[in-house]
Amino acid sequence: MRRWTTVVIVLAALSGFGCAGPAKLTEKSEGKLAEGDMWQAWRLATRALDKAPGNPRAREAAAAAASMISQDWQRRIVALADVDSMDAAEQVLKYVQFRAEAANYAAVPVGEPWTSTESSLRQWAAAECYADGMAAMKSGRPKKAYSRYSDAMRFAANYRDVGARAEAALEQAQTQVAIVPLRSSTGNRQMGRDVAAAWNGALLEQLAGGETFTHILPAEEVERELRVSDLGRTSRADAIRIGRKAGADRVVWGSIGAVEAKTGVQFFTHNVWHRVPSRDESGRTVMRWVEIPFPVVARTRTVQANLAYEVISTRGGTTLARESGPRTLEARALWTAFVPDGAADTYMLVSEEIRRSDPERATRIESEWANVVGASTTLSQVIDARRACAKRPLDHPAVLSRYASGAAFVMIEELPSTEELAQASLCSAWQAVHKSLLALDEVDDVDLGPVSASEAP
Repeated sequence: MRRWTTVVIVLAALSGFGCAGPAKLTEKSEGKLAEGDMWQAWRLATRALDKAPGNPRAREAAAAAASMISQDWQRRIVALADVDSMDAAEQVLKYVQFRAEAANYAAVPVGEPWTSTESSLRQWAAAECYADGMAAMKSGRPKKAYSRYSDAMRFAANYRDVGARAEAALEQAQTQVAIVPLRSSTGNRQMGRDVAAAWNGALLEQLAGGETFTHILPAEEVERELRVSDLGRTSRADAIRIGRKAGADRVVWGSIGAVEAKTGVQFFTHNVWHRVPSRDESGRTVMRWVEIPFPVVARTRTVQANLAYEVISTRGGTTLARESGPRTLEARALWTAFVPDGAADTYMLVSEEIRRSDPERATRIESEWANVVGASTTLSQVIDARRACAKRPLDHPAVLSRYASGAAFVMIEELPSTEELAQASLCSAWQAVHKSLLALDEVDDVDLGPVSASEAP
């Protein structure tokens, strides 16, 4: 009994350290402030007030810590202003934010001459940013101008006419991008149009919300400017023409090259083990492992499609970004006629008894399984997929979507065609296009050097 009492006392003591009450937190805050650790004193005092907002001693501790922090911040800002006035102005904004957040716990009064010092630094910084913005606009850099006008408003929201100038710069900084049909050498003229449509939809979603200067034109606005001859045979010059007519500042255009495919068929022929109920000699129900056939057919197809694309300015036809290389997609289809009975966890690839008595056999079975169904695919996953497939057959678009997103396998009898898999891999290349567009987003056109002036990507 004495031993248990000691344990309870120790646990209570540890709990007290972890969940100190307002009085203890306040006492610690006062101690930290006496040691000169004003920030830790502030954190402890505010924790005490969170627990007991009406505690006068905790509020005094918070006020004392806030006062010391305030005085130290003012000294550092004044010293910094002699070296880097812009950095000092940034510190002013952080100091102002601290005072606003601290108001919930303690007042942080500031008077003259600090109010004048703070105002002067903010006005000076706003003026500098405002002047930078005007210079940027004169040099044809509306994106940079908008950034500098926005900085000016951070320091002084109502500085001169900065709000109107920022709005005008933002309007000029908008970049409209058209995704035009790709040129295709696969023989399928529709593929270039379908890939462009997939890119357009994905990029519209990714760039929605107005957080970037870059905007994707709706597909229908681009489609209106297409000619019959543009489908599958869109040249670089055609892409620029289409983009200009659609009102785009930039176009994304490219070409689809040769498609290669490798296919294969593999079979898993070993038995697996299933845990089933049976009765022993006394009539009691016991569980035992029985060996059962579990044939699996795996069909694989690896498709490689060559893709190149450019981001082109419609003003002058300069290539701003480009990328080329093969797009590869590996698809694996599994099928088994076996209909599982019971939960997936009642099946085992190799029983523990076999693993102990014949480790070489266990290794062969596991190796063949990995070669056929994939190294990371488990027996339980295949059983669950087989059961789900029986209940709800997959529709064709869902199958392609799963392969494009990197599914280890799909439980179907036949693989999609080479052309379908090639298109799925090309459609997923929108992510690379997205990366290229984001890299260009904050850069003004006058600062973008040409990457290439070639006719073909």
